[in-house]
Amino acid sequence: MFSDNKKTRTMSEIGSQPNRIEKNTRIKGDIVSEADFRIDGKLDGNVKTSGKVVIGKDGYIHGKVECVNADIEGNFNGELFVSDLLSLKSTAVIEGSISVSKLAVEPGASFNATCSMKGKGTPMSGSSASSSSFKSTLGSKVNGPAKAS
Repeated sequence: MFSDNKKTRTMSEIGSQPNRIEKNTRIKGDIVSEADFRIDGKLDGNVKTSGKVVIGKDGYIHGKVECVNADIEGNFNGELFVSDLLSLKSTAVIEGSISVSKLAVEPGASFNATCSMKGKGTPMSGSSASSSSFKSTLGSKVNGPAKAS
């Protein structure tokens, strides 16, 4: 009936939900978490997590975000440090400075930011490693693959 095989289960095995800021919620301040975070409301502050950050279609962040992965459908203005994959959906509006390892941009996304792409394992913040960077024209929409110059 009971097994002696006890394993430590990760959060995903337990089926935990990500932290969430709902649509009609506004927060001013900093958030630190080890779990994934979804923002459907408005955050004026910083987010630091060893998980994934999702900004929903109605979500907005103004501040600094440090995470492993990020999916953005809504609005972001500030500094974004993603150590692995940043995925911008067609409804995303991005302004500020971005540092990523991998970048995926759907047609229609508005990307008005400077972008540094660094290799995986390279420190994201405060790094002096060489990188490719580009800045899109203010007010333009990305309708295809971004090109580094």
